[in-house]
Amino acid sequence: MKQIFILSLFFSILTYSQKVQILDAETHQPINGARIILTDQLVYTNEDGYAPLDKEAKGFEVSAAGYQSFKANSYQNMISLKPAIIDIEEVKIVDVDIKKLFEDIQKNYHKRYYDQPSLYDVTYKAKSFSNDKLYFLVIADAKLWSKSNAYNFRDGFRKKYDDILQMQLNNVKYLKSNSKTVFNAKTNEFSHAEMGDYFFSFEIYRLLVTMNTKNTKFSGRLLSDDGEEQLISIRIKTDNGINIEGEMHYNKADKVITYFEVVHQQTEYAPYKKTNTEGKEYEFQFGDVQLIYDFYKKDGKYLPALKKTVSDKFIIRYDGKQEERKSTTETIYHTFSASDKKGIEPRIDFTKSIWENIPVKEDKESGILLSREEQAFLNEN
Repeated sequence: MKQIFILSLFFSILTYSQKVQILDAETHQPINGARIILTDQLVYTNEDGYAPLDKEAKGFEVSAAGYQSFKANSYQNMISLKPAIIDIEEVKIVDVDIKKLFEDIQKNYHKRYYDQPSLYDVTYKAKSFSNDKLYFLVIADAKLWSKSNAYNFRDGFRKKYDDILQMQLNNVKYLKSNSKTVFNAKTNEFSHAEMGDYFFSFEIYRLLVTMNTKNTKFSGRLLSDDGEEQLISIRIKTDNGINIEGEMHYNKADKVITYFEVVHQQTEYAPYKKTNTEGKEYEFQFGDVQLIYDFYKKDGKYLPALKKTVSDKFIIRYDGKQEERKSTTETIYHTFSASDKKGIEPRIDFTKSIWENIPVKEDKESGILLSREEQAFLNEN
């Protein structure tokens, strides 16, 4: 029996007195998703390249996929990163056995990635578009508890989600919806795969299942090697209309994937019928899903820094109409502390949307800034 995992469609100005903008040193364009590791937390830049940064910050590191890292001794309001230039003519193209690499990661996941109960201060952000128009935005501060920082399949299939991951909603910073103008595609479904997508270990498992499916073709190429970290391309093609392409950063010494970014191209997969929460049936067509997982090293083990999902080109058909949907969900892990196996109370119900849960009202500075697009949407009447 063929098994192909389909990725589901998911659906500030702050009190910081200072911020930093990260730019491309050559084009001077803002870099979205640049990571800044501070002494006691980490933050990411928004679509405009801005991130909150206190003027007292010092000894921090700035990095972004495709760029050389930069270490700053003191606060700067603007930092330019140099692209990691690869001279293809001087680099010997080397094939990489990505299946063997993924199998090694899966086998040794708990040895190389932090696998004890953990507690994180996170920012959860989600936004949705219909026909390229933003109609929903939520940004919330929360605490995230994980028992092992990996997905437990037995608990997942049994729907014992609280034994895998727990979230405490502290404060909904921003919430706006113009959803009355779009078709309600929400269903009552919540699967173990949706919980699994919080964990990189689940994606590794999913890739290996796909690669082991009959007639699936895959390849990996070494794109660069700086002595410590390799940049490796990923290509997987199935008979079921799914193509997976992307790249990863692999630390040779620690044998760990430190950054992973792929797109599951699913537009050729057959559409099927779904029923929304109002009992209305509609046709659902899969699109493309980009997955990003980012990690950083602390005390010899790797911790999650970012998990991001971008779902694009998803088609909703109903009553002779058609909408193209796009959505992003992002979890930024600002701080880390060791925890226990008890978890956190109160905690949200994952079968509900996060904004439908009751927040604890722990108000504090958030580690995220609004982009111009988001601010304009909030300012709309």
